[in-house]
Amino acid sequence: MFDSHHRQAFVNMLQLQDKMNCKVHPEWVSQGFAWYRAAWIECAELMDHQGYKWWKKQQADVRQVQLEVIDIWHFGMSALFQPDSDVEALADGILAELEGWQPGARDVLTATEALAEHCLTHRAFSVALFWDLLVAAGLDFDQLYKQYIGKNVLNFFRQDNGYKAGTYQKTWAGREDNEHLSDILDTLDAGSDDFAGQVYQTLQSRYPG
Repeated sequence: MFDSHHRQAFVNMLQLQDKMNCKVHPEWVSQGFAWYRAAWIECAELMDHQGYKWWKKQQADVRQVQLEVIDIWHFGMSALFQPDSDVEALADGILAELEGWQPGARDVLTATEALAEHCLTHRAFSVALFWDLLVAAGLDFDQLYKQYIGKNVLNFFRQDNGYKAGTYQKTWAGREDNEHLSDILDTLDAGSDDFAGQVYQTLQSRYPG
């Protein structure tokens, strides 16, 4: 199911997550932040977008559900880190957990509840249960990788262009930065060794600031 290409992609994502978390706190791993808590709260937000209220008319917002899945992955990877963590070993651990994986929950709500329950019960993150949710939400590995890298790079781009100071322009040329990012992701090759760098450079070339 997974090969060396996938392993390197997991390493890339883990490295980028570590880099982003270091912006929050340089010694973020040793701080013991409750990443599992952020993951299950994102699960709750996902359920709102999927719709669970049988007493009113609701329609699933598939795009928002998938965006929430990507956000959960940010927090989930963070939860995997320990003080002595090595991204290569973490990637191997992810692959080991997914070895022989077979779909569990078939629908989004059940998969979300299973992942949230694990987070709350074990105060940890289950990659296998996350994968159930990923597939139930209509995503695959390549989409996860592309969307994760894109969102991670956009977060860095925002920080580098005054997001914290309040000077960042989230909308330009009549469109939000998320929309510009979607266009860029559709035009670039996610298999490129410098995919993240290309996304950043293309955002920079479009940004009026």
